[in-house]
Amino acid sequence: MEGMSTVHGVSPIKNEVNKQPERIARMFDQIAWRYDRLNHLLSAGIDRRWRRRAIKELQLTGRERVLDVCTGTADLAIAAASGGAESVVGIDFAGAMLAIGREKVQRAALGDRLHLARADAMRIPLRDASVDAATIAFGIRNVADPVVGCAECHRVLRPGGRLAILEFGTPTLPIFRQVYGWYFRVVLPRLGRFISRHGDAYDYLPASVSEFPSGAAFVKVLQQAGFTDVRSVPLTLGTVYLYVARKS
Repeated sequence: MEGMSTVHGVSPIKNEVNKQPERIARMFDQIAWRYDRLNHLLSAGIDRRWRRRAIKELQLTGRERVLDVCTGTADLAIAAASGGAESVVGIDFAGAMLAIGREKVQRAALGDRLHLARADAMRIPLRDASVDAATIAFGIRNVADPVVGCAECHRVLRPGGRLAILEFGTPTLPIFRQVYGWYFRVVLPRLGRFISRHGDAYDYLPASVSEFPSGAAFVKVLQQAGFTDVRSVPLTLGTVYLYVARKS
């Protein structure tokens, strides 16, 4: 049953939101042409800073092969290639998002070091222990079974390899949490619908974030998936969390 499998003894994350892969891929394909603009607008441009921080945590030396899962339009993959990776592979199951990503890769003159492919995060088409680092930016909650996605990242990482995940979270300061909750549930979906001309995608966003475990709860998922030295770093007052882990 979708979203209910168990890996390495990890308790499954039960999804109330419909995360059927075909539905999610179709939804992102329909907003692909406005996706980057909306990300920068709705985050006031801070999303770029979050990605730079994630790449910094990988401690790249120029010799690493990096995998970017749920790469979308390849912003984080490009940041990795620009930030010291020897080569980068980005995978996503939304074809229109990848098409935009490929255009950006060519404009950045990174086509010789950065390759994008259509693939499912729950079935990464790479050999065991074949990459030095892995990243996911705002995509793990969209995977039908995030537990399987984390286990797949662990499988393809070499021993000592690092993982960096960015995902939305819940602010801890009570007053800010209330204001942010109103923005996220009411303002953001309306803005998203107005700009993207797509209703479902920006209704799905707050629903998917609200059911996804964040902070210590997601740290536990990563630990049970086999990762060690797991840290959760709240960014921008906890609206986003950066999870950093290592394969021992």
